Amino acid sequence: MSILAYFVKSANLILKLTLEHITITVIAVSVSTVIGVAIGILITRYRRAAMPVIGVSGIIYTIPSLALFGMLIPFIGIGIKPALIALILYSQLALIRNTYVGITTIDPSIREAGRGMGMSPWQFLRMVELPVALPVIMAGIRTAAVMNIGTATIAAYIGAGGLGWLIFRGIASVNTEQILAGALPVTMLAIGVDYLFVLLERVLTPFGLRR
Repeated sequence: MSILAYFVKSANLILKLTLEHITITVIAVSVSTVIGVAIGILITRYRRAAMPVIGVSGIIYTIPSLALFGMLIPFIGIGIKPALIALILYSQLALIRNTYVGITTIDPSIREAGRGMGMSPWQFLRMVELPVALPVIMAGIRTAAVMNIGTATIAAYIGAGGLGWLIFRGIASVNTEQILAGALPVTMLAIGVDYLFVLLERVLTPFGLRR
């Protein structure tokens, strides 16, 4: 009951921090998707670059989040900017790899059919490769989105705002209600976003390719 009472008492604050958290995540995922999918498409055309690019994105992904935030602070300062850059960098592995795998594993017979129809490379990408690879690409976006929701809590440590502010403050004051007030909305956001992307993937995938 004390947890429920804290939620009721701090509803405005929790809502404000939740909106900040959503804003950070939406911006990071949107920018990450554009960059990651573009790079993924590019390395399907220059396959010698694929392994080095995926390798570098994998190395970035292994850097502890607090360490990465710390490395960015001397150059960018604190606040939302270093948080967004870190989240964008962390997202690249899932986005680049899934885009690359989704496109390069398309059935060769489909490629032959496209060439036989006289499609230009752009037409084939837009009308065949991206629609067929969409489920794999969407899986990468889902992974990046859910990961960003979790990692964005740590971004509060460098003044980026969001629900992590409640968690860190609760830890500092040994306040269980405050910790849960930050952790529970983060968990619900992650579950909700994951389910939303499942529905979005189904809507965007051409009917004949749905599983």
